[in-house]
Amino acid sequence: MGEIKAIQIPFRLFHWTKGFAKLTRVHNLLFLALTQYFVAYFLVDVHHGEKAYLTDIRLFLLVFSTVCIAAAGYMINDYYDVKIDLINKPQRVVVGTTLKRRYVMAGHVALSLFGIFVGFLLSWEVGVIHCGSVFLLWLHSNHLKRIPFIGNLIIASLSGLAVALIGIYYYEHKFLVFTYAVFAFAISLVREIVKDMEDVPGDQTFGCRTLPVAWGIHRTKILLYVLSAIFIFLLFFLSGKLGNQTLINYFLLLIIPITLFIIRLVQADTRREFALLNSFCKLLILSGIISMVFF
Repeated sequence: MGEIKAIQIPFRLFHWTKGFAKLTRVHNLLFLALTQYFVAYFLVDVHHGEKAYLTDIRLFLLVFSTVCIAAAGYMINDYYDVKIDLINKPQRVVVGTTLKRRYVMAGHVALSLFGIFVGFLLSWEVGVIHCGSVFLLWLHSNHLKRIPFIGNLIIASLSGLAVALIGIYYYEHKFLVFTYAVFAFAISLVREIVKDMEDVPGDQTFGCRTLPVAWGIHRTKILLYVLSAIFIFLLFFLSGKLGNQTLINYFLLLIIPITLFIIRLVQADTRREFALLNSFCKLLILSGIISMVFF
C-alpha cells in the first residue's frame, strides 16, 4: 500500500500542476511578461541608453506582480464560469474537476494579495493600480461580464493598462508607451467581442447578456467594423502627434491584416470561424510586440 501511495503522490502533483497551468493560462501569462519586458527594453529608456532593464529587480517585481494578478483573474473567472464553460469549452474546465473549488478560490486570494503587496513595495501608484485591477477582475467575473459591452471594455482597459504600467512606473517615454497601450486596448476589445461571438451557446443558456446575445451576431459585427475604423484613425492620430515615422509605417502595414480580418469577419458564421478570428487577433498583438524592436 505504501508503495502505491508513493507512486500516486507525484502523479497527483503532476495532475494538479497541469490543471493549475491550464487554469491560469500559463501561455497568456508568459505573453504578458514578454510584452512588459519588451515595453521596458525597447520603449522606455530608464537608464538613458545603458539598457540594464533585464537585470533590474524592480522591473522583475513589477512584471511578476502583474502576472500574479492576471493569473488570479483567470482563476476567479473560471470559478464563476464553470457551468458556462461546460457548454462552451468542456475540455478546458479545471474547477471542480482537477482542482477543488475552495483551492481555486484560495489560490485567487493568495495571488491577488501577493501581487498587491509587491505593488505597494514598488510604489504607491503601482499598489493602487494593482488594487483596482484585482477589484475590477473580481467584479467583471461576478457581474460585469454579463452586461453587454461593459465586461469587454473592462478587460480591454486592463490589457492596455498592463502596457501603460511600465511607463507609469518609470516616468519615461509616456506618450510612446501610451500609444502602444491604446493599440493593446483596441485589439483586446475587438478580441473580447469576438470571443463572446464564439461563446454564444453557453452565454445564452445561463443568461449572460453579452453583445452577441443582446444584439445578435449581425449587429455585433457592424459594431466591430465601426470600432476597427475608429481605432485605425486613433492610432494614426497618436503616431502623427508622436512624429515617429517607424510607428506610422507599422500602422500603415497593419491595415493589410486588419482588412483581411474584416473580410473573414463578414464571412464568419460558425464557432470555429470565430475561434480563428480570435487567434488572428492574438497574432496582431504579437506583431505589435515585435514592432517595438524597431525603436
